[in-house]
Amino acid sequence: MRYITIKDIAAALGLSKSTVSRALNGDSKNVSKETLQKIVEMASKMGYRRNELAVNLRLRSTRIIGIMIPEMTTTFSMSFITAAQGLLHQQGYRVILALSDENPETERVNLAMFDNARVEGILISACHNTANLDVYRSFLDRHIPMVFFDRTISEISVPGVKSNDYTQSFFMVEHLIRSGKKQILHLTGPRHIQNTIDRKKGYRDALAKFHIPYDSRYAIESGVSVDDGANAIEKVLSLGIPFNAVFCFTETQALGAKRTLQEHNIVIPSEVAICCMSGTALSTLVHPPLTAVEQKVDEMAAIAVRLILEKINDFSIPNQTITLESNIIIRKSTVE
Repeated sequence: MRYITIKDIAAALGLSKSTVSRALNGDSKNVSKETLQKIVEMASKMGYRRNELAVNLRLRSTRIIGIMIPEMTTTFSMSFITAAQGLLHQQGYRVILALSDENPETERVNLAMFDNARVEGILISACHNTANLDVYRSFLDRHIPMVFFDRTISEISVPGVKSNDYTQSFFMVEHLIRSGKKQILHLTGPRHIQNTIDRKKGYRDALAKFHIPYDSRYAIESGVSVDDGANAIEKVLSLGIPFNAVFCFTETQALGAKRTLQEHNIVIPSEVAICCMSGTALSTLVHPPLTAVEQKVDEMAAIAVRLILEKINDFSIPNQTITLESNIIIRKSTVE
C-alpha cells in the first residue's frame, strides 16, 4: 500500500507539483478557477489525503502528544487514556498511545517511536524507577516535556501527578487491623516502581503502629493481573502460611485472589477479609463487593494534560508534583 502524493496528481494532470500544491492549499490567486477545480477533483478521485505531519513539521509543530502506559490489565489505564485523549483533542492535539508492558526495554523502544514521530510532549506512567533515566533526560535536554502520572519518579526533576498511596495504604491496613485482622498478606506490585514502595511502606507502618511484627513471608511479590492475584494466593495456601486478610496492590489482582479464596471455600470476610488499591466500579460487581481505595482518575488525567500543555507553552516554568487524595470505600469484603 502507498499513499497518493502531490507528485502523483501532478503526473496525472500534466501539471507541475508547485501548481498542484498551491491549488490544494486553496491559492486561488495564483491558480485559475478551472485548474483548481480539476486538481481538487483529481485529488478526490485518486484518494489523496493531506500529509498533516509534513505540514506541521514545516510549521515546527506536530500537535502530537505521546501517552505511555505500563499495562492494559487494570481499568485505570483505559480510564486515564480516555479522559486524557478527550481533553487533548479539545485543545487540537492528537495522541499516540504506547504500552510498555512492564518492560523497560519495550518502554525504551516506544519512547524512540515517540521521538521519531516528533511528539511535542509525553505523558508517561513509568514501568521502572531508574532503567530509562537516560532516555527521559534526552527528551528534557531538548526541551521536550514529560509529565509522569500515577507512577512518578524522584530521580529527575519533572512534573507529576499521583495519588496519596502511602497514606491510603496505611489507613486501609489500619481498617483491617481494627476489624480484628492481624495476619495480613500484602500482594505487592512490581518491585521497581514507586507505588509499590509507597504502598508497602504504608502496610509496614500500619503494622508497626499496632505492634504487629513485620514478617516477610506475608509480603508476596506479584503482578497486577487477575491471574497474578490468583497464583499468589495458591502459593500461600500451598505453603500453609496462616492469614486472615489480604491487602492487594490492584483491583484486578484482588479479583483473582478473591476467586481463588472462594474456590477453596474460604468465606469472605469472616475467615479472610480482602481489599485493594486502585478500585473502580468493578469492585461493586462481585460478591461480596470489594473494599477499595478509589483513585480520582479523571482529575489525574485533567491535571496531567494541564501540566504538559503548560510545559509545551513555557518549558522554563517550575516543575511540580501534585498528590491527589483518594477515597477508601468500605464494602462487605472486609466487614460483615
